[in-house]
Amino acid sequence: MSVNFSKLEAHLATRSYIEGYTASQADVTVFKAITSAPDAAHPNVSRWYNHIKSYEAEFNTLPGSSAAGEAFFGGAEAAAPAAAKEEEDDDEVDLFGSDDEVDEEAERVKAERVAAYNAKKANKPKVAAKSVVTLEVKPWDDETDMAELEKSVRSIEMPGLVWGASKLVPIGYGIRKLQITLVVEDELVSLDELQEKVQDFEDYVQSSDVAAMQKL
Repeated sequence: MSVNFSKLEAHLATRSYIEGYTASQADVTVFKAITSAPDAAHPNVSRWYNHIKSYEAEFNTLPGSSAAGEAFFGGAEAAAPAAAKEEEDDDEVDLFGSDDEVDEEAERVKAERVAAYNAKKANKPKVAAKSVVTLEVKPWDDETDMAELEKSVRSIEMPGLVWGASKLVPIGYGIRKLQITLVVEDELVSLDELQEKVQDFEDYVQSSDVAAMQKL
């Protein structure tokens, strides 16, 4: 019987003997089946062969049986069909399931969690973006009634607009401008529109400017 060199080479890649940790009848059986020294294509077999050859005078006294060695008979040609059959059997019986198969239960749970997250996110109250604005309103002259000017400005009502503190700031020649703070929701209040409303009080207001603006 011929020896399956490929199988033997792979076996001896991590072992020194056919079976166990010492030379045995299993090594003798395989050794005797090899008709000539292995070539360089099988370095592990060659190493093992030369080592076992050193026991040649003691073959009859080595322990064990030949059973383990017989597993390497049959040659590469005989091993191929067996490997093909084993591969065929593996195709027929899939113990762990195909990687391509979709775990429907896992996908369902995943979809439910995504839906729950999206629903929670959608129901979460959105925090309105706000800004603190300093608005400066200039009168026509020093004879403008600044109390009435401020009263007119504060009379403007818009969703998302809250008026704050104010003061009169001198700008020269006895003229004072109104500097007033307000808080606005950015999505609801247009500062351009607000200034247009302020400008509508033309009896008091000459012009208005946004002096400062800061996000909350």
